[in-house]
Amino acid sequence: MYVIAGLGNPDRKYLNTRHNAGYLALDVLAARHGLRFEKTALKSVLAEGRIGTNRVVLAKPITYMNLSGEAVVALLNWYKIDPSSELIVLYDDIDLPAGEIRIRPRGSAGTHNGMRSILQLTGTEDFPRVRIGIGKPPKGWDLANYVLSAFPQEEHELIEAGLSHAADAVELMLTQGIGAAQQKYNVKKRSKKEARENAPSEGEGANRPATAT
Repeated sequence: MYVIAGLGNPDRKYLNTRHNAGYLALDVLAARHGLRFEKTALKSVLAEGRIGTNRVVLAKPITYMNLSGEAVVALLNWYKIDPSSELIVLYDDIDLPAGEIRIRPRGSAGTHNGMRSILQLTGTEDFPRVRIGIGKPPKGWDLANYVLSAFPQEEHELIEAGLSHAADAVELMLTQGIGAAQQKYNVKKRSKKEARENAPSEGEGANRPATAT
């Protein structure tokens, strides 16, 4: 079985804020598979069921972000799972542009307090995670105020795509493994300028037939 934890803050005032990207991605995943967050236990709100043939528990820690590790430890102890292969954590990341995602099998917490709590209390950084980009704060913004602010209207389309991709990535991790998810989603988007510079010029392959690689 798998425990899939999406990080966030439980109060309604934080519902659609950047810091709740993990919660929001779990909502997308739950809706796709008919799972409902109906149970409160283990310091989390839980939705239990199946995604394909896999038994899953979707968990939204209600400890508040900075104490996320307390909920994750409770989940690991109760379900007796191996975090390196049966835990997936979804969370917001200011180091990725809004709407982009990255999948990692392990790693440090970076500047994320929720992840720092998980690493400290579980004693390991060896577990898969899906980072959901929320972009860096504008110049002059306090970081805490930024992550606790709502997504502006102009970013809604990007964020909705990012949340959908995060749900896609989890599904792919469950069915084909983390490597397949990384191959699909850990692709740096090139700027239009980079695309133009790397495009084949006329006479240098622009009209060559495609070949398999």
